Amino acid sequence: MLIRAIPVGPLQVNCFIVGCCKTREAMVVDPGDEGQKILDLLRREDLRLKTVVNTHGHFDHIGANRLLVETTGAELLIHEKDVPLMALATQHAALYGLSTTPSPAPTRTLTGGESLQIGELEVTVIHTPGHSLGGICLLVGGHLFSGDSLFAGSVGRTDLPGGDHGILIDGVKKRLLVLPEETVVHPGHGPDTTIGEEKYNNPFVGIN
Repeated sequence: MLIRAIPVGPLQVNCFIVGCCKTREAMVVDPGDEGQKILDLLRREDLRLKTVVNTHGHFDHIGANRLLVETTGAELLIHEKDVPLMALATQHAALYGLSTTPSPAPTRTLTGGESLQIGELEVTVIHTPGHSLGGICLLVGGHLFSGDSLFAGSVGRTDLPGGDHGILIDGVKKRLLVLPEETVVHPGHGPDTTIGEEKYNNPFVGIN
């Protein structure tokens, strides 16, 4: 498996390219902005983009959806409960004095527990609402792409529409912290961490 991280946009969202080394098929997670930079890296790595997945519908995570989908023909996936949030991205960006490119409608929607196939890689969708109604994480082998649900030493904010602190904390504890402690966590903002590190040291969800 090939993993490449690209911080994009004014809010420095971590966009991830996940590729199958054998088939060269790839998935892009949260292309928030700077779509040409993402396309250039796909080309340099000789990867064919099959799927774009948004971990949730906030404007800073979806701004390059249109360029990637229209350029490559990739499918666009998001949890069913965040489709309305995706549609409001332009208005939400304006509240921060920012702009974004409206996303096309998803090719289809996701539900928790289903699996995607990227080449020989199996991707498991984990529904972790609380930052938004349809927030998801993606588990690929020993790697978890956690969007804005779980960060190094923190969790996602819950004061935005669809947010619920109790639901987020419960989901992180019951669905994420039960993963093997060596699982590498790739969050939507900030540095990577591990499930073990967050299980024991995260002040919001840790056991200590």
